[in-house]
Amino acid sequence: MSLTILDELEAKIKQAVETIQLLQLEIEELKEKNETAKKENEALQQEHQQLKAEQQNFQDRLRSLLGQIDNV
Repeated sequence: MSLTILDELEAKIKQAVETIQLLQLEIEELKEKNETAKKENEALQQEHQQLKAEQQNFQDRLRSLLGQIDNV
């Protein structure tokens, strides 16, 4: 009887170790995806700031042109 219990315990320990290893691999994969997402987010934020600056420039130029039309 105790040999059966030890066999069951060994099987459960092996299963637990395999589960832990799989979870560790999943954690590493998620960390890599997170890092990639952070880099993409930073790039998008920079692009957003650039587009906002361009939009502001266009608005300033348009206001200037409209001001010139009003003076005519």
